[in-house]
Amino acid sequence: MAMIDDNSKTQIKNVFGQMKETVNVIIVTKKEHCDTCEDTVNFITEITDLSEKLTLEVINETDDKAKTLNVEMAPAIILLGADGKDYGIKFYGIPAGHEINSFIMGILEVSGTGETLSDNLMKRINGISKPVDIKVFVTLGCPHCPGAVAKAHKIALLNENVHAEMIEANIFGEVAQKYNVSSVPKIVFNDGSELIGDQPIEAFLSTIETLS
Repeated sequence: MAMIDDNSKTQIKNVFGQMKETVNVIIVTKKEHCDTCEDTVNFITEITDLSEKLTLEVINETDDKAKTLNVEMAPAIILLGADGKDYGIKFYGIPAGHEINSFIMGILEVSGTGETLSDNLMKRINGISKPVDIKVFVTLGCPHCPGAVAKAHKIALLNENVHAEMIEANIFGEVAQKYNVSSVPKIVFNDGSELIGDQPIEAFLSTIETLS
């Protein structure tokens, strides 16, 4: 049974017509105790089938490649460049509901069709010289979450010191509880500093610039 209706598929296919370079999509699953892995594979397969510039590879969490990509949970989705470059962009959980928007935006960004930022913002992003991990906790019914995910992924795309991941709070409840997620989007930087809500990219950068 299709998870995306025909009208939506047509719209997504048209958007993918903007892609410049191939994007390699990796799904990491596990064999046991993964209620959402099958649905994730089916959902992402429907999306990757909509463009010849999208490839899909499904691997197990025990695979060496999953370890190389620093995958910590499953299901996980990683977007790699045409040359296999890892930009530090991950989705933990199925990016359905409103999150299909952040997934599509991520694909466009990695393909080279991304939003152009101001010189000042680029200078601040390029100036990030220390490792930064950004966790963006979301729920699929949250209309404000995709914007926060897209901003985190944008910064990761532009600076190799930054890694950013969407975490679906309902699927990974224990992780959400660990970080005291009571509202979404909740953005956690290096397991410490936090932002709540779909903040402007300037707020992301200001928080990063205060990290020790």
